[in-house]
Order: sequence, then structure tokens, then C-alpha cells
Amino acid sequence: MKPAPSRIDPVFLHRIWGSDNLAPLFPAKTNLAEPIGEAWMTSVDCRIASGPYQGHLLGAAWREMPLGWRGSSLVNTPEFPLLVKFLFPADKLSIQVHPDSAYAYANERAAGGRGKTEMWHACSAEPGAQVLIGLKPGVTREQFRAAIETHKVEELFEAHRVRKGDTFFIAPGTPHAVGSGVVLCEVQEYCDLTYRVYDYGRTDSHGNPRELHIEKAMAVTDFDKTRRTGRVAAAPPSGENSRLLAACYFFATERQEFQARVELESNPYRFELLVVLSGSGSIEWQDQKSLYIPGECWFIPATLGHYALSPNTETVVLRATVPNLALLRTRLKDRGVSAEEVEKALF
Repeated sequence: MKPAPSRIDPVFLHRIWGSDNLAPLFPAKTNLAEPIGEAWMTSVDCRIASGPYQGHLLGAAWREMPLGWRGSSLVNTPEFPLLVKFLFPADKLSIQVHPDSAYAYANERAAGGRGKTEMWHACSAEPGAQVLIGLKPGVTREQFRAAIETHKVEELFEAHRVRKGDTFFIAPGTPHAVGSGVVLCEVQEYCDLTYRVYDYGRTDSHGNPRELHIEKAMAVTDFDKTRRTGRVAAAPPSGENSRLLAACYFFATERQEFQARVELESNPYRFELLVVLSGSGSIEWQDQKSLYIPGECWFIPATLGHYALSPNTETVVLRATVPNLALLRTRLKDRGVSAEEVEKALF
């Protein structure tokens, strides 16, 4: 099957903290009857909207894809490995924490047995918007539990102001929360395993409090702060057209901004996801092209080879993949990124 860039249709999920207006990423999603909190761009239930697998669900298509689509390093990966989503909070998300893979494999096999490592990139941010990532130095398990019970848990967190273009890395075991007034693009392991710690007394549509998972959260929370987490890349200076945002064992994400045609090359070792944050134009390969607009996610097959992005308006995209860290280091250094900058971005 001849490789071709393939657009993936999102799945929109109702959340009680979500928004009734998803513009400008999704201008057709305004004045919604119920709030949408998340747009999953690579759910296994997303439908592929173009290319040879048009009409197939992503999860089913992945299992059928030949090596030239997946990439040679992913031949033994049975399930789609990356989840990309947009978050649209009109209210605070719950305070929560995710387990790592070792804990999930031992205790959450029925839920897939995967941990959750994630990063957020701020697509927009209102003045004063913030996220909570990690506990302040010295906070103990006992203090954390007591603060949950007395509704003062936010006071124990490191708060980060958010600007458009900021990036944050959230290691498993790091308690965190997203405030209102931001739109985030999240790249993560394919996992939806969340331990909810505190939910501001909210109830679901039936008037019942949402379930908390305090004991599991206590078991996985990193009180020693041994993992790197928090803000990892500030909003880029004007005119910086390409930068690595974050990379770890599970994903690597690069931000690219351009006003003129960009020539690119796929990587035979692994597929790539191209997420359009702003701008419009065309993806061009061989003698073909397809138009792109904001709010789209494109699957770029590993052996596509040469392709180009030709913008009609200034464009910002995220490029996410499953990395081979040794090859990633070499690639970045070959492009003139200093060794210090490369290591700073790796987790």
C-alpha cells in the first residue's frame, strides 16, 4: 500500500469542566449544548478521513498497517502508542496524578496496564491562567492527605503562570491540575488512567460526587520530587522556526513555525504525527497534495520520504513521534542544536 499522509478525524468528549466554544481550533464547535473538554486526535476510535485507510478506525488500521507505515522500530508494537488531544477547560480540572508503567502493569492490568507520561503545549492562555504541577518542597504524605480533607490542597502546589507557547512536562507520580483560561495540546503515552485526588465538590449529571482515588494516588505520588517535571520550554521568541519541546522514552515533540515552504523527510524507523495549531496551506508529496487547516492531525507514514508543507498563512505545527533517543540526539546535534540543549530537553 503506497504511503500517503492521512488525516485523522477527532473524537470530542463531554467533560463537566469543558467549554461550549472550541474556536478557533474548531470553529464549527460553538454555542454547544453541553461542554466539551477534550478533543482526542488519535483515539483508537478516531476515524481516518483521507488516504488509503480512509473510513477505518485508527486502532484497527494500525493493526493492519505494513512496516512501511508504522516504521521498522515499531514492528512489535501491537497497539497505537501515542495519544494526542486538545484540552478546553472553562473550569479547573480535578487535582490528579497518574501512575508509572511499573505500577500500572502490577495493579491496573484490566485498564491496559500502562502508565501515563505527558506534556502540555499552550495553544492559548488568558492573562492570569495557571497550572499546578508538583508539590512544594518538603510537603509530606501526611500533610497532603490532611490538606485534601480540609479542602486546602491547592496551597501545597507549585503554581506556574501560563503563556501561549509554553510547554510543561508531567512525569508519572506528579500531582497536577489545569486551571481555566487555557487551551492545551497534550502529547502522552496512550493511557487514560487517572487517579483523582480532589474535585472541588463537583457532582456529575445525576448529582453524585465524582469518584476519588486517594489511596491509589498516595501510593504513586512522588513526594521526593525525584523526577524532572514542570515548565520545560518557555514561549519561543518571535521568528524561532523550529525547536524541540520535550522528549522521553515514550514520545518526542517538536514545534515548527513557518511562513514559507518547508521541505521535510519522513523517518523510516517510525511514523510521525503532524498537529496543526494555526495557519493553513497544503501538504505536498510526490505529485499529490492535500490542504491543511487548524485543529487537524495527520499521520505521516515512516517511508513516505520527501514531503513539504506549503503555507498560505503563517503556520505553527507540532510534530510528535515515538523516539529512538540515541538517533534523536544525533539528529538534533547534526542540525546544530547544542549538546546542552539536547540533554536539557530529554527526560
